[in-house]
Amino acid sequence: MIVGAARFDLRLHGVQSLKQKRSVIRRLLNQLRTSCPVSVAEVGHADLLQRSIVGACIVSTSEALIDSVFRQLESIIETSGSVEMIDAETEHIHYGDQLH
Repeated sequence: MIVGAARFDLRLHGVQSLKQKRSVIRRLLNQLRTSCPVSVAEVGHADLLQRSIVGACIVSTSEALIDSVFRQLESIIETSGSVEMIDAETEHIHYGDQLH
């Protein structure tokens, strides 16, 4: 079993209130969830109006599939028009390779 974890550091342009930030992030998270088989959540920069860190996670038996899904997430984020991606990090965590 391989767990893929991704972290997307985002800048939100034109956001003037926490309510507006929540709305933008909620729409983006819903779009990511409906487009890809991932769990996503806002995981950082909750105290900053124009920044957010979004985390995504997927479980698979294939690193190639995980990487493909993460590329699709990046594409959705970049074309959303509501945010700018500053940085993205991904990690693969292998479990159970030694289990019988």
